Amino acid sequence: MVRTVSGDLRFPSVAPAHEPGGSRDGTEPGPGAGSEARIRPHDAEPSDAGLIEASLTAPERFAGVFDRHADEIHAYAGRRLGPEHADDVTAETFLVAFRKRHRYDTSRPDARPWLYGIAANLISGHRRSEVRRLRALARAPRDADERGLHEEERGAERASAAALRPALAAALARLSSAERDLLLLVAWADLSYEEAAEALKIPIGTVRSRLHRVRAKLRRHLDLPEENV
Repeated sequence: MVRTVSGDLRFPSVAPAHEPGGSRDGTEPGPGAGSEARIRPHDAEPSDAGLIEASLTAPERFAGVFDRHADEIHAYAGRRLGPEHADDVTAETFLVAFRKRHRYDTSRPDARPWLYGIAANLISGHRRSEVRRLRALARAPRDADERGLHEEERGAERASAAALRPALAAALARLSSAERDLLLLVAWADLSYEEAAEALKIPIGTVRSRLHRVRAKLRRHLDLPEENV
């Protein structure tokens, strides 16, 4: 079995080390090994860092990282750029991650910030497409039933690109690429400030000050009181 994204990323499936009650080659376990062999498959799964480290000598182990996070990265790329670019960005994100896995800091068990940082860098190469998409959404008519009337008031950070209110889409289009990256990593990827700093390779103090400036810009563009952004 081979897992693929848009035909560009291929990882062979990872077979379990052995089946309960038997060895990897199909023979019976040795004397006294039965209970231990039955327990091992239920041990805690390795962290992302563990999979990445293992993949340095067994490249197929990287498939575990792909399986865990590909859908999430794909959804994020689709929100930012639309479905026409989501497959390519996802495939390239994991190809870049695979090629650079030897640089990964294995003291960080969760690879999400690292993967989102790669994805954000790739998305920045499509910034013109993203701005065109946001401007198109900004021109979209309001729903007849005024669904989401108070979307802006609930906070820009929780809005989905697929259902952006026109005013909010226009406001996001006015942000710089770096400002959108940070805002949407916190909003749509649900990264903490620390994780966003890790993803973008900037100090956490920069994260805080930049988000403060971005919120001020959104307040001005949306004509909202301070407490609503």
